[in-house]
Amino acid sequence: MWAKLSQAIWQWRGVLVTAPSVTGLILGLRFAGLLQPLELAVLDQCFQLRPSEPIDTRIVIVAVEESDIRDTKQWPISDATLAQLLEIIRKQQPRAIGLDIYRDVPHEPGHQALVKVFESTPNLLGIQKVVGNVSGFVVNPPPALSKLGQVSANDLVVDADGKVRRNVLMLSDSAGEPIFGLGADLALSYLEPEGITLKPLDEKAGIYQLGKTTISSLQASDGGYMRIDIGGYQILSNFRNLRQGFQTIPFKQVLQGKVPADLFRDRIVLIGVTAESAGDVFRTPYSSELNRELNSKTDWFSGVSIHADIASQLISAALEGRPLFRTWSESWECLWILVWAWVGATLSWMQRYHRIAAPQTTSRWVDRLPINLIGIVVMSGGLLGVSYVMFLNAWWIPTVPPLLGLVGAASVITTYIAHTAAEMRQTFGRYLTDEVVANLLETPGGLKLGGEKRRVTILISDLRGFSAISEQVSPEEAVTIINLYLEHMTNILNHYQGTINDFLGDGIFVMFGTPIYREDDAQRAVACAIAMQLEMDSVNAKLTEMNLPSLAMGIGIHTGEVLAGNIGSQRRAKYTIMGKHVNLASRIESYTVGGQILISDATLKEAGSIIQFEGEMQVRLKGIQHPISVYEISGIGDRFNLFLPKNTETFVMLQSKISLQFRVLEGKHLIAEIFQGKLIKLSPNQAEISTEYPLELFSNLQINLLTTTNVSNEDIYAKVVAHSAQNAHHYLIQFTSVSPELVAVLKKLREVSAP
Repeated sequence: MWAKLSQAIWQWRGVLVTAPSVTGLILGLRFAGLLQPLELAVLDQCFQLRPSEPIDTRIVIVAVEESDIRDTKQWPISDATLAQLLEIIRKQQPRAIGLDIYRDVPHEPGHQALVKVFESTPNLLGIQKVVGNVSGFVVNPPPALSKLGQVSANDLVVDADGKVRRNVLMLSDSAGEPIFGLGADLALSYLEPEGITLKPLDEKAGIYQLGKTTISSLQASDGGYMRIDIGGYQILSNFRNLRQGFQTIPFKQVLQGKVPADLFRDRIVLIGVTAESAGDVFRTPYSSELNRELNSKTDWFSGVSIHADIASQLISAALEGRPLFRTWSESWECLWILVWAWVGATLSWMQRYHRIAAPQTTSRWVDRLPINLIGIVVMSGGLLGVSYVMFLNAWWIPTVPPLLGLVGAASVITTYIAHTAAEMRQTFGRYLTDEVVANLLETPGGLKLGGEKRRVTILISDLRGFSAISEQVSPEEAVTIINLYLEHMTNILNHYQGTINDFLGDGIFVMFGTPIYREDDAQRAVACAIAMQLEMDSVNAKLTEMNLPSLAMGIGIHTGEVLAGNIGSQRRAKYTIMGKHVNLASRIESYTVGGQILISDATLKEAGSIIQFEGEMQVRLKGIQHPISVYEISGIGDRFNLFLPKNTETFVMLQSKISLQFRVLEGKHLIAEIFQGKLIKLSPNQAEISTEYPLELFSNLQINLLTTTNVSNEDIYAKVVAHSAQNAHHYLIQFTSVSPELVAVLKKLREVSAP
């Protein structure tokens, strides 16, 4: 149990270290308040992207506009004019009237008339400024309304960047008495006839019930804020109509009686100054920096409009259940940031051994960068999408910190890989496969000696007659031939996820099933072998272009249980496999001829019915007591859909038998005894010979033709592939290596003997 846990910890060490570390750093920046401006900017962008809502017809604004100030002979407007305005409005029986104009001192003429209107209008609310402005001044309420208790606070909370994002529901005046904000007070007055009042659920925690909604007070570090002043009772603004505006009637038009008879009936009426010259204007999330630079009017919003929107928010929440903004607890926010840092670290960590075809001049971490970058971009978009959807549902969750965690963790992992594992892979990848390097790097013991039993499919390939070819060409050309061959074969092997254990001269030793086991190892091994044989056409085409000899390859495949692991000494070790099944695979390969694939019965059973083969042969292997069955592969179906072309040999009966002598190869060694025989039939790749010496199937022969052409010093290498059914002394042989001179001789013999 501990060993598996230790292995898992080591394999994910980068993520386990990076994600918490990056999260801790980001939380430090956040708690220092350095991320608050970015969080507020993202919040503003969400407001600007949010679709508009229908205009709230329950609220009407009577606006003192710029033209009203310009045309009015007395400013501030006189008490008489204001009394006349209030009389016109109250005759239409609105539910509540909010006078967002200071009236702490008389403005003659008509002060007594205004006091009389104040005293006779119970649903009228005046204002006072409770909290001093930057100069420290407060504004007292209208004395008449103060005596009646019909006063609200018109204070607005402005963030450090000059924008209003919070609503003041309640605060304490200079005497310590609670006083509602103007918007909240108007909303409560509107809701009272509906039987809805503000009911405390937990006064100590600041939780109240208002109709269909629950209101909780804003805390100093809620959402993207960090240690803000939360004096009074504040909530986050979930603006409703501020951008599209409320129904607004000019002050002058009301005085002139040019309003519908029921315009104000059963509504909230707010009277205030919208002229920018009055100074009662504010910036909100809908105010963009571009508008500010252009000094656009849409960048500023009047105080009376903001109070109207506060009332609209509360009324909609109470009657319709429109949510007010909520935030997560700090613990959930920290976990949210950690999750995205973990995602970023995992994305990069999982790609650290991913191979991408790229020019040899580029480093591995640069090669991987596009895939990592795409993943990070996609996940960043997902994070922003989740945050926006949550915003639409009135949740303000952290966006900038998790985004920084995602990108930061990915960057840290990428940098780590660039300086450690990637460099190791670049160095050792020239000698070991990606999977072996990964296995070494992902094992806590690294190159610790030892192994385990694994079921592996072994593929061994070998070039036929390459030793003879190498004697016919220069060393440089021999290296060119073998490198071209190995490059093509390596690409095929990598495509089918085979692990190259070793290059055995002109042969390749490949493992399927270790260090990584997959269910379809045997099938991929067979498909890979077929693809390798098909690729030989491309190899030989390039060799022909370079005037170099063509190649032929044989492949043997076997499946069995082996010992796999790091084998060697502390000074030098190698990841490899050992056991009798490795030798068995090598023996099976030794029976192949060029272009042939032989597999064992164990591999055939493992691969299943999708394998197609030409026939079954019984072979007796050295060290194996009983003969085994091998199968010549012709194709594989299902998703692989690979098939070898059928080669039909056309034999020509020679006009006169050609004498020959041969020796038998045992392994790589020739036996001393020389035997005699005759060449009877010929095809481009095969021949039929007769000899009194009994030849075993799959015997390898070195043959000299005894003709008058004076080429007896040239050797033909061949393999016995069949016994003649008609004559026990006749054998079918497959050429494995023929010199160009002898190729020409054999061709001439076929042409002369052809009918």
